[in-house]
Amino acid sequence: MKIEETFYLGYTSKVHGKNGELVVKLDVDQPNAYKKLESVFIRINKMDNQLVPFFVTKTTLQNNNTVVIKLDGVENVDEAKSLVAKEVYLPLNTLPPLTGNKFYFHEVVGFAVEDLHKGNLGTINQVLEYPHQAVLEIISPDNKEILIPVSDDFIVEVNREKQLIKTNAPEGLIDIYLDV
Repeated sequence: MKIEETFYLGYTSKVHGKNGELVVKLDVDQPNAYKKLESVFIRINKMDNQLVPFFVTKTTLQNNNTVVIKLDGVENVDEAKSLVAKEVYLPLNTLPPLTGNKFYFHEVVGFAVEDLHKGNLGTINQVLEYPHQAVLEIISPDNKEILIPVSDDFIVEVNREKQLIKTNAPEGLIDIYLDV
């Protein structure tokens, strides 16, 4: 499976026990949603765009955003050690659907953005993830970059059918990018 068809679940942090189990440090909002994994995809080589599938025979959710997994075919500590410090992914189609103004960052790339006061702003090029705030990177019709924080205060509507996000950006924010 290609990495573009997946989302990042976390990484293998260490071997657990003597039977080749691995501890996966989860990078998700709701760890409980991943307590019964059937399979995972692991990025063996950091430079690869291809992921290797593994069936999961056992999962044990820990209380510190980790899950201990037993992979089919990984039977001992030495085999498991070769999979430590590797990125773990799941297919995009395993994500639960979101409704209303909540969205996954990957799903809104290509959506049009319309501000209540400024009108058509352009198209979302990507969502930039910073430590304290995610930001919509919008490319305007005249090829200028506009950055709007992903915030419930600014996102008014997400219309998946029309692939449109309506915003109510703070006064002056958009003007910074458009030299108005």
